[in-house]
Order: sequence, then structure tokens, then C-alpha cells
Amino acid sequence: MEPRNPAYVQQVEDLFRQAAFIMDVGYELVSVTPGRVETRLTVQPRHLQQDGVIHMGVQATMADHTGGSAAGTLISAEQMVLTTGFTMNLLQAAVGEELRCRATVLKAGRTVSVVESEVYAVARGEETLVSKATVTLAVLPRKR
Repeated sequence: MEPRNPAYVQQVEDLFRQAAFIMDVGYELVSVTPGRVETRLTVQPRHLQQDGVIHMGVQATMADHTGGSAAGTLISAEQMVLTTGFTMNLLQAAVGEELRCRATVLKAGRTVSVVESEVYAVARGEETLVSKATVTLAVLPRKR
């Protein structure tokens, strides 16, 4: 997969810095390559639901935003992506000190991109796949 914007890494970094909710939750970029983005989250008590499991909403937001960022690596500087569909499967309870998400573009189209996001809980240094999402995104002209 070839990026259409030579400054795609900067574009994804800006996407993270400008998304106030993403910054509030605490997601961080780990790596950015064409068609692939990895993020992490240091789990805090505010990320847990009442039973001490990492909240599905935290996982879903991470899968969506990381997926959108991966799709964003393959668009031009004059474009943006916007989620139009999202399916998530929780595979097991998410427990750990950290979450990691790896998103990979499955199809980068002119008008629609499809991305797969995998979310892992990290406990005592060991990763466990806890949820998986398929994110469909519209490729739209960027409004200036």
C-alpha cells in the first residue's frame, strides 16, 4: 500500500493531537506505517467498568480511532476519513495494565476504506487479544 500524502505520518500525528476526546482518554500513538497504525493506553481506574474490566467503550473508541488513523495513512492531504460502519466483537474480558491496538487497512478505496482493528490487553508483559473490530470509513474531501 502506497501513501498518497508524503506527510502521512504528520497527518496522523495531527489527527491525534487535535482530537480532544482521544487525548482526554489517554490514547498514544506507538507506530505509523502505510496502512497500519498501533496505539496504546495505560489503563487507569477511570477506564474500568464496575467489575474491574476495561470498559467496552474504551476498547471501541480505541479500535475506531486507530482504524481511522490507519485509513488516514493512505489518503491525500485534501481528504479525510469518517466512520460509516463499525462492528466489534468482544472475545474475552479485558484485564491488564495496558491496552494496545493494531489496525490494518484491508481495502483502501477511492470512496470507502475498510480496516481491521485488534485490541490486546497487556498483563504482566503478556498480550491477550480481547476484541476485534471491522471499521468502514468514507473517504471525503477535507473541509478547509
